[in-house]
Amino acid sequence: MRGYGALASSYDGLMADGAYRRRADFLERLFRKSPFPVESVLDLACGTGTIACLLAERGYKVVAADGSEEMLTQAAAKAEGLASAPLFLLQAMPRLRLMEPVDAAVSTLDSLNYLTRSRDLRETFRRVYRWLRPGGQFIFDVNTPHKLRRMDGQMYMDETEESFCVWRTFFSEKTKICTYQVDLFHLRADGTWERDFEEHRERAWEAEELRQYLAEAGFASASITGDLSLRPPAADEDRWTVRCFKEPLNKSSHASSRHKFPLDSAGKS
Repeated sequence: MRGYGALASSYDGLMADGAYRRRADFLERLFRKSPFPVESVLDLACGTGTIACLLAERGYKVVAADGSEEMLTQAAAKAEGLASAPLFLLQAMPRLRLMEPVDAAVSTLDSLNYLTRSRDLRETFRRVYRWLRPGGQFIFDVNTPHKLRRMDGQMYMDETEESFCVWRTFFSEKTKICTYQVDLFHLRADGTWERDFEEHRERAWEAEELRQYLAEAGFASASITGDLSLRPPAADEDRWTVRCFKEPLNKSSHASSRHKFPLDSAGKS
């Protein structure tokens, strides 16, 4: 079964420990360190839209893309009532195509680990680079190889009043992929339980691979730090934060690029 179908409606309850507000705070601190003002933001693989909505509430113009229609349905409902809601797009990461460039791009909670083929990760980086304005920054996090290897053979359980979820995880050294087998039980209105099953796969990307693919896409040197931190990552770090920039032209050209970007150049390989 395709990931994040049945799980979409229960995702927010099961991810209550995602520390979304802290992540939005951290992203905003990095935006403020940008040499150019950050006004527009891409949230890549936005899921149920929590980060996108938090950034929109803070005044950013947000476009949010995800490959799951079910997750975007949850995101759109969450954005109702916002003064300036994100624009949600149904797009897989390697097929990203925007209507105009953005000042910054973000991707949170290991979304990029779901790209298990190097060609898809490379193409995603290339497209993010294309849609960033000169001087724009790309910030994302990934589960580390250390974490995904440690999850081999483990079982995890999450529950809310309406759902119960069992995760079984297996890591392959040959493919560098961690497979999550997810049994999800929903409480029906009549008091009975309905069972669904999904399988998720995350690739353990090494730091050297990430730096190489980002450089190939055109990004300036990437910094890799600990989770929600600017410190060097520990050897047993579970999550890395990666930050890189598209080379600026100059301040005046950055401002003028808001109006002179060739919109018909997107989406062509």
